[in-house]
Amino acid sequence: MDVFCDVLQFRDHVMSYSECADRLKSDIRLAKKLGFRNVRTLATTPAEVMIEALPVAEECDIKIGKEIHAPIPINGQYVNEIVEYCQKTGTKHLGLVPDWGIFAFRPSEVTLDWYVRQGAKRESCDLVTELCMDNYLGKSNELNDIDLSLYSAGNVESMFHRYLKHGDAPEDLIPAFNKMQKMIRENVPGYTDIDFEVMGQALLLSRTKAEDLKSIMPYIVSIHGKLYNMSEIPGKPGTYQDISMDYEKPIQFLKDNGYEGYINSEYEGQRRFQDRGVEDLISEVDQVRKHQEMLKRLLGE
Repeated sequence: MDVFCDVLQFRDHVMSYSECADRLKSDIRLAKKLGFRNVRTLATTPAEVMIEALPVAEECDIKIGKEIHAPIPINGQYVNEIVEYCQKTGTKHLGLVPDWGIFAFRPSEVTLDWYVRQGAKRESCDLVTELCMDNYLGKSNELNDIDLSLYSAGNVESMFHRYLKHGDAPEDLIPAFNKMQKMIRENVPGYTDIDFEVMGQALLLSRTKAEDLKSIMPYIVSIHGKLYNMSEIPGKPGTYQDISMDYEKPIQFLKDNGYEGYINSEYEGQRRFQDRGVEDLISEVDQVRKHQEMLKRLLGE
């Protein structure tokens, strides 16, 4: 069961860690009543909140799984603090829920098409794809040099916007920010602010590799099988892929290392069609069906 905590839901104060923990305890008890065995918290949920709610999870025999969501890397603080606590205490009711978006290596084509409909230039979309693929293939290192364990998606995007307006950013971000700004200015005639938004999509990738899963294998509660757009593989009718992320190598790694848990199809591409008429909406059921085809094929079922 997915749970959230809006810390700004009261008019007179921001919720404290203890208040958030009390809310999580209530969610855990609700999950028990509804028959769920796992509760997923957001990636930015403080470990202190989860640990304070842990006795209730153990009492209800419910596992709390902290999501690992892009751009957070597996080897960062948000993950290490959970692994270290589990190792120290031996608890079996706390763990991690990797989101497959951490294996994305380029923006989805449906995301880029959405930006074009909002006024971005197609050249900007081509440039951000080029930047991401050069990084993925080892042709450039500006993105790899960013320590994403220090930033959330919202924070790194905000810092890019600040850099564009004021030239100010943390030192480790400046080489990437400078290159991204320069690519747009030098290659996109008539660029506007939204073209920099497109380029900012490069900052939302965790750049996680399949072998990075090794350190967290004992602590995986389940996995979110993220998909943005399932398209047919050229020359292979009836078989599908998401061109923005790596599924083949991580699944092979999970198979080789004895993973027996769930991979849940999580379709998020629909949000890139909600600016269009109902006649142009994509079938969510069909997208999940195609994702399941890919999973079965890669798992060898």
